[in-house]
Amino acid sequence: MATNKKTAQQLFIEAYHYDLLEQSAEKAIKSYKKCIQIDPDYAAAYVNLGLIYLKQEDYEKALHHFTKVIQLETENVEAYINLGYTYEKMDRFGMARQMYEQALKINPKHMEAFINLAHIHEMQADYNGAISLWQQAIEIDPYAPQPHFFLGSILDRHDMFDEAIEEYRKALEIDPHHVKAIFNTGRLYLQQGEPRKAFDSFSRVVELSSDNTAAWNYLGYIYETLGSIDNAIFAYSKSLLVNNYQEDAHYNLARLQYIQYRAKPDPELLEGIKGRLQYVLATNPQHREAKQLLGMIQLHRSRQNKTED
Repeated sequence: MATNKKTAQQLFIEAYHYDLLEQSAEKAIKSYKKCIQIDPDYAAAYVNLGLIYLKQEDYEKALHHFTKVIQLETENVEAYINLGYTYEKMDRFGMARQMYEQALKINPKHMEAFINLAHIHEMQADYNGAISLWQQAIEIDPYAPQPHFFLGSILDRHDMFDEAIEEYRKALEIDPHHVKAIFNTGRLYLQQGEPRKAFDSFSRVVELSSDNTAAWNYLGYIYETLGSIDNAIFAYSKSLLVNNYQEDAHYNLARLQYIQYRAKPDPELLEGIKGRLQYVLATNPQHREAKQLLGMIQLHRSRQNKTED
């Protein structure tokens, strides 16, 4: 028996190699199945087979293998989470809910189970149920930032902005580096007409996560509202350095650069502006503002040429 278990372990390691390193699902499945043939109680092999089938969207096979894990390990929280997620993908929300509830019975502090169960409640339009879950999570673990953040997110989505900001604030008291809570707070301040408070939030976001393009774009917008065109150009440029495929950021940058051009004409700058606008229109031919600005530039250049003649 010891020899069989060792052989099963070798096959599991081989399958894991195929799965993770070679990314060959077919070879991995064969090795995991051989592992199970030798040792039918090898729970980790059933888990990994379930995950492969889940990725392949073969949900019936995924269910079969995750169910086998629970039969072998009745207190395996992750197996219930995996089953719940599989049922969710199959639109079997009642069963998904049961699996997440069972996971919470085993581990009342399991945050992923709370997240997934609250998501099911929201999908079924049971917003009070989702809010109640996060309030329970806060009672169970008052020092966890996630329940405050997710409760804030629900309140945020239902236009309860002051209450949402308060929950984000509580999350940040526990974890001052919670980027999403800082970002959402900034967005709400902006919606409430408080650009300077929003500016502080988005500045903090890019300090913690310099590749956050949305925060750079918001900073660009705020700089514009405060009349700081050079800083707005800097912010939009930083956003495009992270991701050059953003039509709105290209348009906003072109628009501001054209203001600069009108104050101090520079043919090289103008060509860059036209290039940006042409990119926007190539991406989205219906972008009305880009069409108008490009037309205005061409008209201005045409008048200039006539004057020079």
